[in-house]
Amino acid sequence: MARPTKVTAVADLADHFRTSSATVLTEYRGLTVAQLKELRRSLGDTVTYAVVKNTLTKIAAKDAGVTGIDALLSGPSAIAFIKGDAVDAAKGIRNFAKANPALVIKGGVMDGVLLSAQEIVRLADLESREVLLAKMAYALKAKQSQAAALFSAPLAKTARVLGALQSKLAAGAPVAQEPVAQEAVEAVVADEVAAEEVLANEVVTEVVTEEIPEG
Repeated sequence: MARPTKVTAVADLADHFRTSSATVLTEYRGLTVAQLKELRRSLGDTVTYAVVKNTLTKIAAKDAGVTGIDALLSGPSAIAFIKGDAVDAAKGIRNFAKANPALVIKGGVMDGVLLSAQEIVRLADLESREVLLAKMAYALKAKQSQAAALFSAPLAKTARVLGALQSKLAAGAPVAQEPVAQEAVEAVVADEVAAEEVLANEVVTEVVTEEIPEG
């Protein structure tokens, strides 16, 4: 490869490293051209799957500030540069590797953290961002129903207090009960705020706990 071409290749690879949220390094020895095309097509437009030269990739990674992948760059190497959902891309690569054992996952990098091949597979076992958001929305709706029941008791109490005050005022009783009404309203507001905080914490905890696999 001529020197100007090498410089361009390194610059392109470094740009891919900088603009990717995650990368997965693989060995493609034994895959046909047709299989590589099928893999690229299955990963979609947000993933660039490129066959790379190890020496140039090491230089590009260093230029982009990516460390720790030199040991993964041995043998025939190809890298999936992920611009979209890393979980979806990991699933696609994992599933293709299952159907085509010649594709070997060597490891990767996500948000600057080096991942082993096993961690890439664990990432693929997670649910996508869209699924997590849908679960969170469903859990939030269920918690809101619970919160409505929780709020009904203090609201009913306030209504009774205000009703009693109104009756006394109508009967000509002195207006000495206003602080009581104010205290009741403040108590309801405090209960609502506390319940909303508990609601948000429970929803996030439920979704995250369900999402993280054991082991």
